[in-house]
Amino acid sequence: MTELDADVCAELDARLAVTDVLLSRGYPGEPAERQPVHTVYVAADHVRSDLVERWGAAALDALDRNPPLPFGKDLRDRVEAKLHREPIEDLRIDFEDGYGVRDDAEEDAAVAAAAEALPDTPFVGIRIKSLEQATRHRAVRTLDAFLSGCDGKPPPGFVVTLPKVSAPAQVEAMVVLCGRLEDAYALPPGSLRFEVQIETPPAVLAADGTVPIAQMIHAAEGRCVGLHYGTYDYSAAIGIAAPHQSLDHPAADHAKAVMQVAAAGTGVRLSDGSTNVVPVGDADAVHAAWRLHTRLVRRSLERGFYQGWDLHPAQLPTRYAATYAFFREGAPAALSRLEAYRRRRATGVLDEPATARALARYLMRGLDCGALDADEVAPTRAELAVL
Repeated sequence: MTELDADVCAELDARLAVTDVLLSRGYPGEPAERQPVHTVYVAADHVRSDLVERWGAAALDALDRNPPLPFGKDLRDRVEAKLHREPIEDLRIDFEDGYGVRDDAEEDAAVAAAAEALPDTPFVGIRIKSLEQATRHRAVRTLDAFLSGCDGKPPPGFVVTLPKVSAPAQVEAMVVLCGRLEDAYALPPGSLRFEVQIETPPAVLAADGTVPIAQMIHAAEGRCVGLHYGTYDYSAAIGIAAPHQSLDHPAADHAKAVMQVAAAGTGVRLSDGSTNVVPVGDADAVHAAWRLHTRLVRRSLERGFYQGWDLHPAQLPTRYAATYAFFREGAPAALSRLEAYRRRRATGVLDEPATARALARYLMRGLDCGALDADEVAPTRAELAVL
């Protein structure tokens, strides 16, 4: 070592102090908490207190009415147990496209009814209308009224979905709105969180050539917890013909790749969109929709999108079956590689610390969604979380 080392280090620390803070705040890493495997969107006027039970029963009925199973028998017990126990992980009460434009009195009544009939799910929230000029005041009114209907105490896991975001300024405005509502209802600062829907071309590429998605995340001041891809709004906006609008269109992959890079390391999670081909009609139509849904769910998982939208009860069996198969098939190799890494044992794969953390997160996700049982995974989830 030279005598300059201490002076050089001090100079570098001073030069990079601001950068160190920005990186620490802006890129805190992947959250250890559970992420739902899907978000179920239900129009606000269809929400009843027994909605979860009705969706679970409808999903099981679809399996009974349309044999053979759309997945292997080895998954049947696990999937059916999930449909009995927790058919919906994340519920989003929709006051936007799925609900439509109503007069104020009708929407106010729907808000009050939905808040009163709030079903019991691990994660829940509402999708308000956008903060574009035409719907801005209605969006504010709906969110305010919903919080009032909850006596100013939103349920655990509550999140607001902000649709059709095109510019960071709209995210900044949402931060202001959340702060004002927290003050009005005496909520802890920062407790109101939201997710941003990426469904407009200006969100992916601005007029000046910049990438607004990345700016949106940091403009949210820690309140943004998710980026959700809007399949059909985005596809239509860039001119893709209706028959070809899909989660696996190359244009969709491009938008989602930008989302993925922008969100990496920020703690903001990703959700793929939906397929509008739902399992209804005769058995052939149901099975065709199940095959499509299974393929798309698996495809999303393989590309690092661990959450997606479901729009119909009969999509739940294939959501869980495809998700469970993804984690169960990969678990033995993940466990073996992680054990070799922890014990510094030489194998045919030399994993880096970042890959070891990815293996741990993979196993945590499998445990969280019910694909894996605790006795099938060692180390424990708590130990995995700190790797």
